[in-house]
Amino acid sequence: MESDPRPEPTDLDALVTAVATTLMGVDSTGLNEAAASVLATTVRALGLESGVLRFHDARRGVSVLVAEWPARPEIPDPDPVGVLPLDEDAAGAGLVVPLQTAGTTTGTLGFGGDRPWRDDEQRALTTIAVLFAQMQSRMAAEDRLRHIAHHDELTGLPNRRALMEHLSGILAAAEPGTRALLFIDVDRLKAMNDFLGHEAGDRFIVEIAQRLRSAVDPGDVVARLGGDEMVVAVDGTCDESRAVALAERVQRAIARPIQLGGQSLGRTVSVGIAVMEPAKVALAQWLRSADQAVLVAKSRGGNEVVVFTAEMETREQVRVAVEMNLLTAIRDGSLTIAYQPIVDLRTRAMVGVEALVRWHHPTLGPVAPELFVGVAEATNLAGELGDWVLAEAVRQFAAWRSELPPGALAGFAISVNISPVQLIAIDFVSTVAGVLERNGLSGDELILEVTEHAVVSDDAAALKTLHGLRELGVAIAIDDFGTGYSSLAQLKRFPVNTLKIDRGFVHDLGRNPDDFSIVRSIVKLAESFELDLIAEGVESEEAAATLVELGCRVAQGYLFSRPMTADALGTTLRGQNPGRYSRAQ
Repeated sequence: MESDPRPEPTDLDALVTAVATTLMGVDSTGLNEAAASVLATTVRALGLESGVLRFHDARRGVSVLVAEWPARPEIPDPDPVGVLPLDEDAAGAGLVVPLQTAGTTTGTLGFGGDRPWRDDEQRALTTIAVLFAQMQSRMAAEDRLRHIAHHDELTGLPNRRALMEHLSGILAAAEPGTRALLFIDVDRLKAMNDFLGHEAGDRFIVEIAQRLRSAVDPGDVVARLGGDEMVVAVDGTCDESRAVALAERVQRAIARPIQLGGQSLGRTVSVGIAVMEPAKVALAQWLRSADQAVLVAKSRGGNEVVVFTAEMETREQVRVAVEMNLLTAIRDGSLTIAYQPIVDLRTRAMVGVEALVRWHHPTLGPVAPELFVGVAEATNLAGELGDWVLAEAVRQFAAWRSELPPGALAGFAISVNISPVQLIAIDFVSTVAGVLERNGLSGDELILEVTEHAVVSDDAAALKTLHGLRELGVAIAIDDFGTGYSSLAQLKRFPVNTLKIDRGFVHDLGRNPDDFSIVRSIVKLAESFELDLIAEGVESEEAAATLVELGCRVAQGYLFSRPMTADALGTTLRGQNPGRYSRAQ
């Protein structure tokens, strides 16, 4: 310990003042040094042989050495006087003054010296003990607040703040080698919460946290970010194979059944892994990479371990760029619509078109529709995007009709995909009615395509919207039929006009007997419910002929035409007589 530059106190009042000044504002990190300084000052001021400060640990029932003066030149490991039973902590001291808080002894202040003690000396030492006890209480309160600030209330694990500080330290050290983060997400926890209630769900999370803590190594840091999301920061260098082995160990530990509410419940977890070099990665990027990997794991159905790759990083960068620019693209005219002809398979005459939104980003180039539509759904822009596509497609249809002879597009229809968000919006029917009215179209010139999942996910709201659309004369088609969840009862209950056979069943039609059986079943189902059929993804004459043989007469696909611009389709319409399709043909 460095020598104290302050002058030695000349009387007992000055001694107490000097001690109070030294202990003011001391926290746990400076406790030992400050306590040793106080002991040194007191021993010198009173002409004593030695001084010692010990704190009691009531939970363990022991007395812990905090500071001593003079300091021993060599301290063995383990220190024989470092931790003592409570009844031995005053052994060898000439005078022992207890530290007390609310009537409880929380430590001792002991001094060596074989001499009588004056009353004023004992009063001064008692005051110093009180100062130590006050500092002890203050530090305990600060430690409790620090623990609360850095730990999750439910599980007791370190929280996001503590994790970020820990990871920041790892990155700042920039030690050679790779380090691993495991991002852990419980699969389908909401279903269990809905079944047993959130209190049981909390108990489940506590059990998961305990199992996770037990499954990893002692030096690994396990933190809860919130909800069912936890992160493991693996201690020391860690390569991909070790991280995967740890993740699989975690999965096995958590998958064992848990008894809750009289039920034996099991849940799997998805794990995303990000293995990075501390010197080459930023904190936010590291955590985001692990998060991205776990999202991929969950998208595969859960109970997966996925390691983050450079390819995922590229996709994530594109996704972020799309998210940042999509709203502007919707509103400034950057989006366009391509139109794919729908044809009568017997005459090859065009009977309609499907509107397909496209986006050519100035730096990213063509953006895959499934990417930006997915981003729109994730960022609450699906409704605005869908409304724009609907308005633009109907406007374009009206423009084609005005350029052609009267009646040239009679029976012709334009198909527009709508999102689940639009289907349950309370004003969607009035939105469609307004678009049709502004462009002078009747409802039977418009087909709105919805996915099976959108139809069945919110029965009441979807049913109300669909009936409202049918009252306008708008036709409803179930897109990608055969890949979702529709039942015969739902098909009967919902006012659907058309089934669109998913391209996955059409591509190899004529060569794959399984696809033949599936399409034949869908055709018979449509006939039973008197529904129109449109096959998607027709790319071969063999598939087209097989569809006709099975009874499906309308289709779209690259065999007939790729999606084309509005101008190109307008030219095509002017060069042929569009056909008309109905089930009666």
